[in-house]
Amino acid sequence: MNKSICPRFEKAIGILSQRWTGLIIYQLLEGNQRFRSIESSIGISGKVLSDRLKDMEKEGLVNREVFPETPVRIEYSLTEKGQSLKPIIDNIESWSHDWINLTQDDTGISK
Repeated sequence: MNKSICPRFEKAIGILSQRWTGLIIYQLLEGNQRFRSIESSIGISGKVLSDRLKDMEKEGLVNREVFPETPVRIEYSLTEKGQSLKPIIDNIESWSHDWINLTQDDTGISK
């Protein structure tokens, strides 16, 4: 018997499987961050990061806060919906430690 795929599950996987989205969530679980901080921490291009943050904001995962200073300061944080992904991200991190072997090609260093 084939189990049909729930449309909500399919949409969730679609959102979370976008390249870089998981790493952005992982990074923002550390707390509020500025664009450049996220960009340099995960090694993503500014254009792609901007696109992902906009998509994640549209989905209600990320909050963008503008501080009216000179120069203007913008910080990104996870919404309650985004924070609710923490147990899933923690489980993936734990699973990766148990099951993923890194090679020199993966990290630039031998493991």
